[in-house]
Amino acid sequence: MTVIGLDDTDSRERGMCTTYLATLVAEAVEAAGGRVRRRLLVRLNPAVKHKTRGNAALALHVEFPVADALDVAVSELEPLAETDDPRTSPGVVVAPGDPEMVPEAVADFARRGVRDIVDTPTATTIAEEAGYEHRGWDGGRGRIGALAAVGAWAAFDEWTYEHISYREFDRCGTPRDVAWDSVFDAAEAFYPEAWDTIDREEGQAVCVPNAPGPILHGVRGDDAESVRELAARIGSEPVERAATFLTNQGTDAHLRDGELGSLRDDAAYRVDGTVASDPETRRGGHVFFELADGDDGAESVECVAFEPTKRFRDRVRALRVGDDLTVCGEMTEGTLKLEKFAVRSLVRTEEVTPRCPDCERTMESAGREQGYRCRDCGTAAPGKETVDADRALERGWYEVPPCARRHIAKPLARGGFDAPTHPER
Repeated sequence: MTVIGLDDTDSRERGMCTTYLATLVAEAVEAAGGRVRRRLLVRLNPAVKHKTRGNAALALHVEFPVADALDVAVSELEPLAETDDPRTSPGVVVAPGDPEMVPEAVADFARRGVRDIVDTPTATTIAEEAGYEHRGWDGGRGRIGALAAVGAWAAFDEWTYEHISYREFDRCGTPRDVAWDSVFDAAEAFYPEAWDTIDREEGQAVCVPNAPGPILHGVRGDDAESVRELAARIGSEPVERAATFLTNQGTDAHLRDGELGSLRDDAAYRVDGTVASDPETRRGGHVFFELADGDDGAESVECVAFEPTKRFRDRVRALRVGDDLTVCGEMTEGTLKLEKFAVRSLVRTEEVTPRCPDCERTMESAGREQGYRCRDCGTAAPGKETVDADRALERGWYEVPPCARRHIAKPLARGGFDAPTHPER
């Protein structure tokens, strides 16, 4: 067995797509008499600043000689990689042996590639110590992702599927011709086995990209046949070729358990805390609040739901000081960017200014520490009243909509999320 790892051949502006290159490499391997056993699409740390778009790396598990595999990968990559873009820095790593039996240093590098920031010298050193062949262009930063993709099968246990349909290559850069009603109808037919195909409330076909690359549509789900069949029901311009990938998309592989006071930038966390400030909508429509630890509030972090998360922001605006949460998201410049949160317990009561029992008007303050008095009736009350709070939230999980979800983030439709256990307050 041989593993071919590929990364960083596309461009934000010019298009291309490393999944497309991997598909061409797979076809070339088969044309040369080899066999493709498995195709992996591995989403790496979404916090990496130099990523082109979705920060995906690819691995092909093939029955093919190592030397020939490197030659094929290089011959397919060089004509297509968008190296005119200064942010594009391709890399290839070719590894002999069973992908389940890679050295622990390689598997650990894959985990770090998904959850941390790693550098090119570390990648090349580990690759060479493992006896792997590698090539890089324009700095070869793509060897980071290529090596991570090589080690991913041994590093992670949870995998989903994406079936990607590619348009005729000379159509790249032109508007995609897709029958939108067919996308929505097919998505409904296969949900929840296939998820994040559409965002019905926003009226978006999430599976159809806007970037100028060769992907016509990509359908994600938990069942390989479902994603392929859903894709087949989408009416569109001609599909030139297609491929089904195993992927860590929709798995939350990037999240680690964290504690307030120890969160680092450029990593993603799952962390518990208590709402410590009223949500505030700031310029641009972004919603911020402070999350503090549940003991004395000594440690805290600012959380934000950005404008592109759309209706999710209404869930954030409904939070109140004292609500207990588990939040999930990426730390950037000291702020945690929310992907989803769980309400563990809600504040169910609130203090309000009392009403006059005679005229039912709201009383006014009678002075500092002197309670409240009705100006018209003269009735008095010693202080504020405790009443049941009208809450727009319940205990449970809330997530950003499909149109705003990161590739690697796990949608609630996949299940497996823990139920709230904290007592109500």
